[in-house]
Amino acid sequence: MTTLEPKKGVLLVAEPSIIGDVSFNRSVVLLAEYNETGAVGFILNKPLKYNLNDFVPEIENKLTVYNGGPVEQDNLYFIHKVPELIPDSIEISNGIYWGGDFNEIISLLKEDKLKDSEIRFFLGYSGWSNNQLDQELEVNSWVVIQNKYKNEILGKTGSNFWKEKMIEFGGDYLIWSNAPENPNFN
Repeated sequence: MTTLEPKKGVLLVAEPSIIGDVSFNRSVVLLAEYNETGAVGFILNKPLKYNLNDFVPEIENKLTVYNGGPVEQDNLYFIHKVPELIPDSIEISNGIYWGGDFNEIISLLKEDKLKDSEIRFFLGYSGWSNNQLDQELEVNSWVVIQNKYKNEILGKTGSNFWKEKMIEFGGDYLIWSNAPENPNFN
């Protein structure tokens, strides 16, 4: 399969060959940064059994928190599509932003001025050191594709997102779309 070059805003879709990788098996990652020092991204399709209120008790909102990746899983991160409401945001691409003033987010959520569809929270992030992601791409651990969803990517939820990508890729990937997550269950 032909893949794109990695850059901010693209999606990394885990190849079926990385079975057994606890963090990235069946993952779809939004690449938030890619440069000569490394790369940062957030796994989009691994909701946790926690909601925002579990980590920030003063917020009554029950927004699902996602597993963003194996790095710094004791920290909460977020992406959103409302930079006009959240100061100090950094644009990833296509109207998707990363970070910003967390105190402002708390206020916006308390006042119901921020919709669930406008923000997503992650525990941890996915990080690669200099050339690490490039090496993983060389051994075909990932398929790099355009984010055709733009800022509506925040609406893509659940573990079926990876399966959808396998079906879209077609060919040999179709077989993986219905394979059990653990091949021992086959």
